[in-house]
Amino acid sequence: MSELINNREATVPEQTRRQAMLKEIIKELHAGKSVEEVKARFAEAVGDVTVAEISAMEHSLMTEEGIPVSEVQRLCSVHTAIFKGSIQEIHRSSKPEEQPGHPVHTFKLENREVEKLLNFRLSLHADKFGRADSEEMVYKLLEDLSLLLDLDKHYSRKENLLFPYLEKYGIYGPTKVMWGVDDGIRSLIKSAKTQLSPYQGNRKEVGELLTEIIQEVNEMIYKEENILLPMALDKLTEDEWVKIARESDEIGFCLTSPKQEWIPERASEPEVAAQSAVLEEGGAAMQGFIRFETGLWSLHQLETVLNHLPVDLTFIDENDVVRYFSHGKERIFARTKAVIGRTVQNCHPPQSVHVVEKLLEDFKAGRKDAEDFWIAIKDKFIYIRYFAVRDKDGKYMGTLEFTQNIAPIRALEGQKRILSE
Repeated sequence: MSELINNREATVPEQTRRQAMLKEIIKELHAGKSVEEVKARFAEAVGDVTVAEISAMEHSLMTEEGIPVSEVQRLCSVHTAIFKGSIQEIHRSSKPEEQPGHPVHTFKLENREVEKLLNFRLSLHADKFGRADSEEMVYKLLEDLSLLLDLDKHYSRKENLLFPYLEKYGIYGPTKVMWGVDDGIRSLIKSAKTQLSPYQGNRKEVGELLTEIIQEVNEMIYKEENILLPMALDKLTEDEWVKIARESDEIGFCLTSPKQEWIPERASEPEVAAQSAVLEEGGAAMQGFIRFETGLWSLHQLETVLNHLPVDLTFIDENDVVRYFSHGKERIFARTKAVIGRTVQNCHPPQSVHVVEKLLEDFKAGRKDAEDFWIAIKDKFIYIRYFAVRDKDGKYMGTLEFTQNIAPIRALEGQKRILSE
């Protein structure tokens, strides 16, 4: 854990003392003490605290103290109130994150738009709704909440692009906590929309929900800009930021978008550039062939065919590591290249990890060979199938995820025996 501590700021004994104090304060909150009871002690005994120490503390609470992720999530908003005003600003001699197109610049650009929507428009309409829940105010709130749901893209880029790189540096605690809070915010917004459409006259309940949404989203913006993004800037290389910037389009942007491509100060490292060239269509590796028992395909043919299938395919190896996903024109769920090499458990929100682990456990033990799920999302009916992949001797090699929108299939009637015009 020492690698997460800012050695420029204090001696090792002082860092150890701070870390122990931070854990004790959070454990006191866990035991029921109020924010005010511990705030003064925090300021007096700990003083300024670094982003790295917050990260190490959350990681330690979960891995060493055994506090569940869900409990750390519950405490997250509480300890953020304590940390406000005491997180040291990380000074950087060069600030590429301030350049348009850099992922951090884009995250902050989106946050400014979210703040305007949240603290001016939604707050104004919520206040008017509290005084008179007219049909007009209900409509305006629904409009505001629909726009705010665009946050899903902002949060998805964090979860599918930024978090995998942080995990490569051994930073798991903050990512798990933040993903859980993100999902909570998504759920709050959707719940408010449900309460308003159709509106049943429960003005007080809706008002409380809107207040909670405004508070939680504002808190998340603070956590991103004072904890998550400074931590990421301290850890990630320029080449990793380049990859994140290039893949951001796959997921999309929230309320705004970068006005230009970010041009880094230097070119990508030679080995990274070489690797990218190999993966590009037409690269040397793409000219190879694979001989199967029933035929021969070029790599280019194989990849093209897989990407033309009307399904999404994802393969997880025997160690639960994501090794491949198809890249069709209309993907159902967001996938980015950053998930390659990431454990599948870290690709899911903390609230659903237990389902993933039970499924894989059954596959590995041979209790199941397949499992199906289906969910309705707007105009889509998503059929998700999981298959245990085994060799001819029955040895488990991994799991194949097979996802398809079967709404058009379910709508079929009669028969079709001639070509379409």
